[in-house]
Amino acid sequence: MRAVIAEDSVLLRVGLIKVLEMGGFQVAAETGDAEGLLAAVAEHRPELALIDVRMPPGFTDEGVRAAMEIRRRWPGTPVVLLSQYVEERYAADLLSANTSGVGYLLKQRVADVADFVAAVRRVADGGTALDPQVVAQLLLRRDSDPLARLTPRERGVLGLMAEGRSNAGIAQALVVSESAVAKHINNIFAKLDLPVVDADHRRVLAVLRFLGASRA
Repeated sequence: MRAVIAEDSVLLRVGLIKVLEMGGFQVAAETGDAEGLLAAVAEHRPELALIDVRMPPGFTDEGVRAAMEIRRRWPGTPVVLLSQYVEERYAADLLSANTSGVGYLLKQRVADVADFVAAVRRVADGGTALDPQVVAQLLLRRDSDPLARLTPRERGVLGLMAEGRSNAGIAQALVVSESAVAKHINNIFAKLDLPVVDADHRRVLAVLRFLGASRA
């Protein structure tokens, strides 16, 4: 599975290469700026792009804009944004278009190699990985309907859904049964007035509702 890395810190970039290689990825290219990233994706068509949010020349949102450009030019390319701090609007911007193959993680997560590799692999496989601290900040901002209808437990389940966890993963995190998780998720769907479509699509709609409310 080929990956490209865009990170202006040489030290962190070397660390990311080693971590990805340990996780079974082949790092096809590495770069320190958005222009180099777009060129690398065009050349290698990777199965994963790992992108720093802030890169030269402005160190603002170059990585976010590059990630969205990648998704526009090469739809379906999995992208993971890396950030030093929690900036949930960037996660919402990227996820507002498509939740498939998208991740937003804090750089400190790299230290937990197993969890980090699992998260980026989930994105590479078409899933979602949202940093728990981003989810926590979004939960603190939930003060308007219909999300206000959710119980604390249902909010916790929705937060774990936003992280990209499966029902089994949510059950393990909350130390409950998978049937209990399924019940909570069905309650979430009902309280958010989501249309009766297939379960995967309703799950995506719930996460988008959760993220979208943070931008109000």
